[in-house]
Amino acid sequence: MTCNDAGRLSDYQAQYSALLTPEGTIIDDIVVYRFSAEHYFLCINSATREKDVSWLKSRAFGNIQMADVSDQYVQIALQGPKSESILQKMVDIDLSSLRFYWFTTGTVVGTDAIISRTGYTGEDGFEIYLPPEKGEALWEELFKAGETEGISPAGLAARNTLRMEMKYPLYGNDITEETTPLEAGLGWIVKFGTGFIGENRLREIKAEGIKRKLIGFEMVDAGIAREGYPVVVGGEKSGSVTSGGYAPSLDKSIGLAYVPVEFSDIGGSLSIEIRGRRREAKIVSTPFYKKRQK
Repeated sequence: MTCNDAGRLSDYQAQYSALLTPEGTIIDDIVVYRFSAEHYFLCINSATREKDVSWLKSRAFGNIQMADVSDQYVQIALQGPKSESILQKMVDIDLSSLRFYWFTTGTVVGTDAIISRTGYTGEDGFEIYLPPEKGEALWEELFKAGETEGISPAGLAARNTLRMEMKYPLYGNDITEETTPLEAGLGWIVKFGTGFIGENRLREIKAEGIKRKLIGFEMVDAGIAREGYPVVVGGEKSGSVTSGGYAPSLDKSIGLAYVPVEFSDIGGSLSIEIRGRRREAKIVSTPFYKKRQK
């Protein structure tokens, strides 16, 4: 069901992966959590819940038992360089021993919880899963624990700028059922030889060579590239900006877009149509923000 090799996971290890169609396009990007060889927990995008669950159930076979437990959890993500010291005040487990893309279970605000260290911001961070009725208590306790550390609330718009600075793709924008992992720069999660749905088609695409590629760009001319703005390369329109905006960590306007492979070289130029006027941009290496993940 997933294009990455879940067979390589150890107990309490997590893995970034994707569900693919037979055509090799992306149904959703997900995180696979392995509790044991017979118990896996999938974290999917909430906006694609019904589609993902339906797809998984339609392919279940043998004695596999599957349940949609979305309503049994609330998830709050604590992100940033001080996240470990803040959360450590609230749990009785040693968070320093929890490695990136691993998880554990413990007690938080008096209830059993799943605590993972995956993040989608480019910074260190933790995700706490616990019953919905405990969500408000967790929120309040986090702010008490982080008061002296400068903790502050952040919504999806803030998360969006951070993940974009790292060129982490957003489902529905940069990756969809019209795109493949190979085009999106996610070839590293495609493990050929594991028999995943879509593998045969992706083998063909790899042999043929991809025709377009997701690139990162920064604006040269004044202007902010927004999602949906037309992109012009080689004098021709080539789709539109998939993600774009002002990057606070870089003090630049940046964005992502698919362009023909022959126009995808670093340093290459392209234009973004902003309110009917073409503004120059240049293709740059990614991630835009170079700080390494802990």
